Amino acid sequence: MLTARTVAKETIRYEEVAEPGLDAGRALVRVHNVTLCGTDLHIWEDDYPAGLPVVQGHEFSGVVEAIGNNASGVRAGDRVAVSPMTYCGACQPCRSGRFNVCRNIGCIGCYSDGALVELLSVPVDKLCLVPDGLALDLAAMAEPASIAMQAVNRGRPAAGETALVLGSGPIGLLATLYLTDLGLNVVCADTEADRLELATAFGAVDTLLVEPAAGFPDAEQAARLDQLTEGYGPGLVLEATGAPSSFENAIRLVASAGRIVQVGISARSATVSMKDIPFKELDLMGSRNSLNLIPDGLALLARHPDQARALLTHRFAFGELQQAYGLMRNRTEKVGKILIEMPAARARARQGSISESAVGSALSGASA
Repeated sequence: MLTARTVAKETIRYEEVAEPGLDAGRALVRVHNVTLCGTDLHIWEDDYPAGLPVVQGHEFSGVVEAIGNNASGVRAGDRVAVSPMTYCGACQPCRSGRFNVCRNIGCIGCYSDGALVELLSVPVDKLCLVPDGLALDLAAMAEPASIAMQAVNRGRPAAGETALVLGSGPIGLLATLYLTDLGLNVVCADTEADRLELATAFGAVDTLLVEPAAGFPDAEQAARLDQLTEGYGPGLVLEATGAPSSFENAIRLVASAGRIVQVGISARSATVSMKDIPFKELDLMGSRNSLNLIPDGLALLARHPDQARALLTHRFAFGELQQAYGLMRNRTEKVGKILIEMPAARARARQGSISESAVGSALSGASA
């Protein structure tokens, strides 16, 4: 079978390897679709702690080809998404039920070989059935949906209150979708107008275009926020950009006794007054991975397939990974989620498999 291994910075090598065997407690999944996220870009750029080489791909869906036992109720031929996170179960966070921040956490496609391969062996208990009616390409986004839902759940959302979501990238949009489902009034802020158009389609009752040079919010935007919150500010703010200035805005704008959930990740530092958090008595929470919410993510996508499909802005064949990562980095176009269509998906759709030239170049050992 064919696999794509990131072997060095910005270097992907396609290789023919033996298909995995079927072991007890594991399943063989024919990978159909893989979606890419910012972590994938960092790995490709060799700016991630796991190190290279590694086969990437942690957001994916496929079809079960064989199964070592049926303890999970999943059978050969079932359509599945896969929960990529692994944890030890023995450390203090795991014992307290917070296995999403396990001291020995792992992730298929990040810390161990992942889904950019035609056939993958995974533990049976990581298989999540795709709901009937949900397309397999959309099911690949169950992992980012689960991350968004974890962040929302951390914030203890209450129906009827106003939430402010800072950042309308995929995680912010999926969080907006879930918050709306839970009955909250969601205001979204972003620096890009086209993302805010999507936010409206995802349920936002208002959107705020951030103009960094002009200050945020401006007087008119502040008045709109006051009107929605009776002048108190939003009770829940979800920060989904990782930008230090956005985190600073969250602390400044949230209501007293409010909650802030930081899900955006960055190595940069923010500047925060030491009085703001105690004076407002804020609950400041981080959010990472999810507490096995892949099935919940699948259900969210199944309830909102039109919005989910709007997130998929670009598709590439398996042999075009280098182009896909280049687009993510250079942002020459408006990018939502990038979908990699594996050979099984293209064959199933009768659109052809990877071009012979791409495969030939990959198998010769050249970077794709």
